[in-house]
Amino acid sequence: MNEFAGRVAIVTGSTSGIGEAIARRLAGLGATVVVNSARSVEAGHRLADELGADTMYVQADIGDRDACRRLVDETLARHGRLDILVNNAGWTRPVDHADLDALDDETFERTFRVNVTGTWSLTRAAMKHLKAGDAGQVLNVTSVAGLRPVGSSVAYAMSKAALNHMTQLLAKACAPVRVNAIAPGLVATPWTRDWQAQHEAVRTMAPLRRSATPEDCAEAALGLLRSRYVTGEILVVDGGLTLVR
Repeated sequence: MNEFAGRVAIVTGSTSGIGEAIARRLAGLGATVVVNSARSVEAGHRLADELGADTMYVQADIGDRDACRRLVDETLARHGRLDILVNNAGWTRPVDHADLDALDDETFERTFRVNVTGTWSLTRAAMKHLKAGDAGQVLNVTSVAGLRPVGSSVAYAMSKAALNHMTQLLAKACAPVRVNAIAPGLVATPWTRDWQAQHEAVRTMAPLRRSATPEDCAEAALGLLRSRYVTGEILVVDGGLTLVR
């Protein structure tokens, strides 16, 4: 239960879904967790209170460079160190891939501002502090959409492909800080609650016959966070769907 005791972890976008599941698992294993969201302030404070006295909530939109620096600064001011950065926060808007005109400039630019530029800005702000410890690491939450021509929009898939490549570039450039990623397929979260057709398709086609849960993704993330001799890896968490599709 104390596997991550003494470690401080920022988990972005952690008031629901995959981020919340990762935050809960890390806290349950002894880590001091910094909960974050761009807007869900009440849920953030509630989760921080639930996870324990050392847990803090910081509202920050990672699409804002100044907010990224503030998130790191507030973490250091409270806890004096940073050992784990989980880049889970992201944004998308479903757009038919074939309808290029429907993918307007605002949607395209916001997708990249949050998913790519935001992740980059926060990781850059955190890196010197991650290097200051003896086991600093970054865990990115990407998507199978970054590996195959699928996903909620062309912009989303492109942004996740960029994040996958960023993972490997940073793993090479920033050692001994380890940088890895999980790439989930369809996950049953509040965001996908109404995507019944997609969930049914996964149940029909995937070898494991269901969509992923946030807990499935958290377990995969923990596997990488525990693996001290693994860096630059992108772990697909899709129940085997990409084996058959």
